[in-house]
Amino acid sequence: MKIKKNDTVLVTAGKDKGKKGKVRQAIPGDTRVLVDGINMVKKHARPTKQARQAGIIEREESLDISNVMYLCDKCHKPARLGYRILDDGKKVRYCKSCKEVVD
Repeated sequence: MKIKKNDTVLVTAGKDKGKKGKVRQAIPGDTRVLVDGINMVKKHARPTKQARQAGIIEREESLDISNVMYLCDKCHKPARLGYRILDDGKKVRYCKSCKEVVD
């Protein structure tokens, strides 16, 4: 999975199409990401013994990785990412539009 935590992404599909946000959590096993303020859903919760609030709770749900694109900091465009091996042997991500190293 090429998108990681703290990357800025653009939503390309779904009800929040066109919105930008920062990745709070990446879930590689399910190929999903959790983005701040995107894909808000309402969950009906009943009170439990813990200090949990009952009623309708609004929270973020994860998005599939195919529905987001990385927003490049250098060229300010949504772009695909690739991997490149540097001369010192370090593997880094790079923007395929402007060819700049991301990491």
